[in-house]
Parts: sequence; structure tokens; C-alpha cells
Amino acid sequence: MMELLQNPEFWKYVSIPFVAAFIGWSTNWLAIKLTFYPLEFIGLPPLLGWQGIIPSKARKMAAISVDATISKIGTVGEIFEQIDPKVLAKYIVDTVEPRVEEYVDELMLKDYATFWENLPVSIKQMVYERVRKNAPALVDNLVDELSENIEELLDIKNMVIDQLANDKRLLNRIFLECGDREFKFIINSGAWLGLAFGIPQMVVWYFFQNWWILPVAGLIVGYATNWIALNVIFRPLNPVKVLGFEIQGMFLKRQREVAQSFCHIITHEILTIGNIINAILNGPEAERAKNLVKKHIKPIVDDTAGVSKPLTQIAFGPKGFAQLKHQVGEKAIEISAGAFKDPVFNNDRAVAVENIMRERMEALSSEEFQDLLRPCFQEDEIKLIMVGAILGFAAGLVQVIYVFNGI
Repeated sequence: MMELLQNPEFWKYVSIPFVAAFIGWSTNWLAIKLTFYPLEFIGLPPLLGWQGIIPSKARKMAAISVDATISKIGTVGEIFEQIDPKVLAKYIVDTVEPRVEEYVDELMLKDYATFWENLPVSIKQMVYERVRKNAPALVDNLVDELSENIEELLDIKNMVIDQLANDKRLLNRIFLECGDREFKFIINSGAWLGLAFGIPQMVVWYFFQNWWILPVAGLIVGYATNWIALNVIFRPLNPVKVLGFEIQGMFLKRQREVAQSFCHIITHEILTIGNIINAILNGPEAERAKNLVKKHIKPIVDDTAGVSKPLTQIAFGPKGFAQLKHQVGEKAIEISAGAFKDPVFNNDRAVAVENIMRERMEALSSEEFQDLLRPCFQEDEIKLIMVGAILGFAAGLVQVIYVFNGI
């Protein structure tokens, strides 16, 4: 036994399964890395270099992800309803109310400084109070009409796709967090599968030492470990009984856990109140949305002007008064766009949306649910498997040359 252990040839043969294990582990590790990194193309485009498969097709991958999830678990109207228009209106009023004097002064001093500075303090106070009194009803009406027309004003699918396509790091994060266990399994299983493949490889090499055997075996290991790992994650699609044990694809068994992770990211970082309002005011229907804001805000000028109507008519004239209404509308839009940056309010509303989205995502069928993660492998899947095969072949060739001296 001691002679065997001291024989260098013995250790050369023993190394074959461990090299196969390393090939399996390293090719799977590299396959995962190449799926997500680098975020931008590195090399000489278009062929000499690499960009992560997900980042290189960010818009397409984002669209697939949205189609597989958000479009099935919540409409724009339902999401906005969970945000709760009444809470939204109250938040706007509570945000604006302490700064009424600041906003009114800013508007008046911009183009009508002489008039406003010479107006008696008592009249100014009446203007402030009039704005405070009328603002809640106007905001309620505005939010109600916004809610009624939300399906037309907000294209939620394009909103999410645009954000993910422009933020490749966030897109990567969704896949990486949702498939965290599966990616670790793919990498680690490469080592065990490689070791298992390596034992018969060692036996074959003992009897048939043709130079091509180890490279071809490495190619098979690199290919097979990737292929088997990918299939174990998603197959079988639905639970099946085998020898009394229930078997199902790893990712599919974690549907509740994955739904929680996915919905948390979506609601807290993408479908936030701030992002939704920004998409409404800057999206394809932005002009219509802004006109809606102005329509509901302009009456505040008419009503407030009643405090000193003769003075305002003399000071502004018809054109100036119309311009003031326009400025008030623009200011309201500015306030609307900037009012929802409070992380506490965003988080509070996100939780409400997250709950309903998670419940519906948990209820998806296995066929629907697999589409959340499956696309990131299906896109150029054969390319990743072939990378593993090529690296396996190269490792086998190196083993022949440096371990077995080019037999």
C-alpha cells in the first residue's frame, strides 16, 4: 500500500477526478459570471470581447421579466388603488400647507414684485388663508380624476422596462437575488458532478491512453455539468413522486420565497410613488397629465383674486392674470414632481402594493412562475454551455501535456 501511495503515477491517475471536479466548478462559475458581467462591453466590438448576456440585452430581458410577472399580477389601476388616492391627496396637502407662504411669495415676487411688496400685510394673510382653505378640495378632485384616468396616463410596462434597461445593475440584482440559491447550486454542483464524471474518466484513461481522451472527457464534463445543473433547477416543472419522494425543480419549489424577494425590489425601488408620478408627468401622456394638474389648480387663482379683485385686475391686466394662472399651474407640477421623495412615505405605500403583488405572484402556475428566471438562462444558453465545453477541453489538453507528459 505504501509503495502505491509513493508511486507518482498513482497520484497522476488520482488527479483526474479532481481535475474534472475543478473543470465542472470553474466552468459553471464562469458561466454565471458571463451571464451578468461585465455590465458594459469590454474588448473590440463587435466580436472581440464580451458583455454580460443580461446587460447586453437589457431592454429585451426587462420586457420578458415584466411580461412574466407584473403584467400578470397587477394592473395600473389596482396598483394605484393600493397606493390609495385619499392617502396620496392628504400627503400632498400636508406637504404643501406648511410652505404656502413661501410658494405664494415666490410666484408673486417673480413677475409682480412691486404689486406684492406694496400689498398690505392683512391682504397677504387673507391670500395665504384662502389658498390653505381651497387647496384640499382642489387636490382631492385632482387625485380623483388622476385615479380615474390612470390606465391612460401611465404605461406601467414601459415605465418598468425603461428603468431596468437604463439601470443594468438593478436588472442584474433582480435575477441574482431571486435566483441566489440556484446560482450557488449551479456552481457547487459543477464540482460534484465533475468528480462523479472524473472517476469513469480515470478508469478509461488507465486502459486507453490516447492523447484525445482527456480533452474530450473534459469537454463532456464542461458541457454536461452546465446542462444538468440548468435542468435540475427548472425540471420537473410540477411536483412528481419518485420512490416516495416529491421532486420538483429547485427554483419552482421556492416560489413563495422568490415572490417575496422579487416583489420587495419592484415595489420599493421601481414602482415607488415618486417614480410613478415622474412617469406620469414625463411619459407619453405627459402633456395631458400636466393639463389635468393645471385645470384643477387654476381655480385657486380665480378664487384667491376675489380677495382684492379690483387691485389684481389693475395690477395684472387680462394677459398678466392669464400668465399668473399658467405660472401657478407650472408651480403645482413642480411641487407634484418633487413632493414624493420622502423615503418614509414611499416605503409605507410600497408595503401596501407589495402585499397584493406577492399574493398574486405566489398564486401563479409553475409554467408562469418559471418565466421569471428561466429567460436569463434561455437567452444564449447554448453559448454558455459551449463555453463550459471548450474550457473543459482545454483543461483536459493541459492535463495531457503537463501531467502525463503529452502521451
